Amino acid sequence: MMEWIAQAHQWLDLATRGLLVLMMAPLGMTLVRLLYGPSVADRFVALDMLTGVAAATAALVMSTTGRREFLDVGLGLAVFGFVGTCALAAFLERQARGSHP
Repeated sequence: MMEWIAQAHQWLDLATRGLLVLMMAPLGMTLVRLLYGPSVADRFVALDMLTGVAAATAALVMSTTGRREFLDVGLGLAVFGFVGTCALAAFLERQARGSHP
């Protein structure tokens, strides 16, 4: 029974390391959109996506290392990303109303 648990733990560790490598693709694409987005709204959406990718990466790092502190980091990133996105959406809405009376 203990051999099965050890083998499952090895597979889980391998899977999380593979997912961490795969997370580099959306991270790179999001950074490109953030830097070269054609509009401000595209850059804000990319920033929101970046916080989501960072929170997912923190959860995967927690799974790999076994340190629970990374879950707190991921939760903090998700909360700040959500609040920031709501604030920026309100700002863009006010700006759009101001330019079109």
